[in-house]
Amino acid sequence: MRISPALFGVSLSAFILSCSGHLPMAIADTEGMEAVDTMALSEAALPLDLPDAAAQPGLRIVDTKIVNQLTGAASPSATDARWNVHGTDLGHMFKHKGDLFMVFGDTYGSDGGDWRSNTLARMADPDPSSDFSIASMIETATGAAKEVIRSAKIPGFEWTVIPTNGISLGERMVLHYMSVRMWGQDDKWYVRRSGLAYSDDDGQNWTRSDTAMWPAGTGFEQVAYVNHDGMIYVFGIPQGRFGGIRLGRVTPQDVFDPAAYEYWNGVGWTANVGAASAVVPAPAGELSVAWSEAHGSWLMMYLDPVQRAVILRTAPDMTGPWSDAQIVAHADDYPGLYAPYIVPGQDIEDTVYFTMSRWKPVYNVFLMKAVLEVPNVDLAAVEATDLSDTGSTGVQATE
Repeated sequence: MRISPALFGVSLSAFILSCSGHLPMAIADTEGMEAVDTMALSEAALPLDLPDAAAQPGLRIVDTKIVNQLTGAASPSATDARWNVHGTDLGHMFKHKGDLFMVFGDTYGSDGGDWRSNTLARMADPDPSSDFSIASMIETATGAAKEVIRSAKIPGFEWTVIPTNGISLGERMVLHYMSVRMWGQDDKWYVRRSGLAYSDDDGQNWTRSDTAMWPAGTGFEQVAYVNHDGMIYVFGIPQGRFGGIRLGRVTPQDVFDPAAYEYWNGVGWTANVGAASAVVPAPAGELSVAWSEAHGSWLMMYLDPVQRAVILRTAPDMTGPWSDAQIVAHADDYPGLYAPYIVPGQDIEDTVYFTMSRWKPVYNVFLMKAVLEVPNVDLAAVEATDLSDTGSTGVQATE
């Protein structure tokens, strides 16, 4: 994602965070893709209304460290030798039929060749505290990791196709993707549209839905899914890394129907995506959300490009109020950090595992571990606040 190997030498340490370099210009089949005005790079004006309620004290990060490198030559999985994955990013995850799958963005072979817009792996063990290595990848006939959602690779039209999150719906795998029209500067890029792709054979072959597509400017160009209480909740951010975080939801059977989604507007749910209000303020980049049963709290991680840091917030409900931001990892300690994805299915008690990408000194994905603690709280003050609170609203609010 947004990495150009302008000076890709013997190792991937020469990746730079600029998209002014050149990418392989191999052009995929673009039949059926409409022409797009390459100058119409829209950034929609979206409401940034936030809840008035003050967030309760949340969990505190006391330590963060790298567990191991998941991709590339230095990884225990040896993805370079086994699947020609020398460099890649993202690494968001979803469970499907008991297995944990990890999804990657732009993927490269040796010296920046064999560019694939996206790839898909199955983990050996879904437990991040155990053998969290890659067991297999979806492969081509040559054994290299396969591009699972095809992209045109035409700058100004469809430069690449980046999956932003995935979910399992019984026998079907679903990936949300953004079709990137053009890379900009300073954490900005421009999306042609977003949509859903699906696989009915456990990830071997993928089809882009011809109904589940959204134009650029909805504020949900990148998403994080949460399957909760019979609904699929969708946290969304716009193209780039400078928008606020909004919330939508849909029933599992209606995931492929854009008209069936409803959005949180600050007081209830509405069918108007334009009325969706931010549950977390800008700026926010790639994000993930998970539930901690032990703490009775939702955890959200995302990249803040201004602070140059991975951020954690917590909340009792998905609609908020979300706690103040705290830094999980900073670029001073982890240069080139981005894309924090909480490993799904883990019991989040005193630790939380997440993946994190870095574009320097190597363009690859890492498994991270953060230690949590509950700060001391003035219980009397909290109880007094609870007694005076008359306006809290949870995820089960009605229209």
